[in-house]
Amino acid sequence: MKRSMFMLATAMMAATFGSGMVSQPAHAQDGKKFKIYLSLSYSGNSWQSEAANIVKALAATPPYNDMVELTEVISGTDPQAQISAYESMIEAGADGIVSFPISSTALNRTIKRGCEAGVLFFMYDATVTQPCAYNVSYITSGFGENSAQALVNELGGKGKIFLSRGVPGNSVDKRHTDGALSIFKKYPGIEIAAEYYSYWDDRTTQQETAKALVAHPDVDGIWAQAGEYGAIQALLDKGGKLVPMTGENSNGFRLALADPAMQEKGLRGVSAGSPPAQSGYAFKLMMEILTKKRELAATNIEYPLPWVPADKVKICKGEKFEDGCNAFADGVVPSSFVTEVLDPVLLPELSIQSALNGTPVEGATIQALPAEVKQAPNEPDINCQGCEPPADLYHLTKIEPTVQP
Repeated sequence: MKRSMFMLATAMMAATFGSGMVSQPAHAQDGKKFKIYLSLSYSGNSWQSEAANIVKALAATPPYNDMVELTEVISGTDPQAQISAYESMIEAGADGIVSFPISSTALNRTIKRGCEAGVLFFMYDATVTQPCAYNVSYITSGFGENSAQALVNELGGKGKIFLSRGVPGNSVDKRHTDGALSIFKKYPGIEIAAEYYSYWDDRTTQQETAKALVAHPDVDGIWAQAGEYGAIQALLDKGGKLVPMTGENSNGFRLALADPAMQEKGLRGVSAGSPPAQSGYAFKLMMEILTKKRELAATNIEYPLPWVPADKVKICKGEKFEDGCNAFADGVVPSSFVTEVLDPVLLPELSIQSALNGTPVEGATIQALPAEVKQAPNEPDINCQGCEPPADLYHLTKIEPTVQP
């Protein structure tokens, strides 16, 4: 069945699985390895390093270690550079490309050409709107709107806030910010005093927040994406007073939320946001298709949104997510370490060292994924073209308003 027929069937199917599979080469059966590329656009922060490292660790874990030839390519923040990288991978005979895309639309034409050549494209975290690519992402699960409402609740519906954003032009930043603004605009008492791009990096966030504090030292709250621990450091450097904040999943942020001394300084909030585990999930799904162990009709796949309010932070006794814990003791990992890299159900093969160094766990073997995947809703300009958004696009799923607009 041709790729176009497969995609037409996919669009008509509500079920998670279907029979419209593209025929993929089973190289492992003839002694050849699958040629897989790990394509990063933006790099240089803890999240990106961890996401890349867990793919490397999985590729080195039996039996994948005898089945996969993995090559990492980092393109930077210029869409044209990632387009060129994709083109080179296609020409080199890639079987699969697992990627963090820099743009939701700019890469589409090249991705389509790769699909027609039989290449599987699996995007993680960030998404594209080319329908032949698979998007494995949590961004449709509502980080922006839920975290914004949490901040509004903490502020009683009024106050000056900063928006600490991610990478310009990326689908993750767009979806987060659109969701957040859908909430903030309901509350005329909320004033966005400063908005800046922090590139999901602690150091950059600290620098940009410090600049904003010069003009607005009386800020009342901060809505932050990844890099949120840097915003805490900027506030501490300014004089020690903290404010309610939302942020993602850095270990330092979670420990700070649970620290009575930080709470005494004014810190309140919730840790949610992007799990680096998405990259490993995407890679394993792709490998199950390539090895003919899975037929996957859904091309937009939703990863669940972590949601850890301050009173739900639970420190792990060891180095695994066990017994409901969600943060590691001080000194076990760097403060910038993104805790949601370990998933005991989807990625039981991995350890902290896998995330930090890309090393496989001794004695581990690849475990099959759960049969079901959750199909993500279609969202225009995020994961589909010319589609209609859900009627309740920015509905709250994790929190209720305690302040009426």
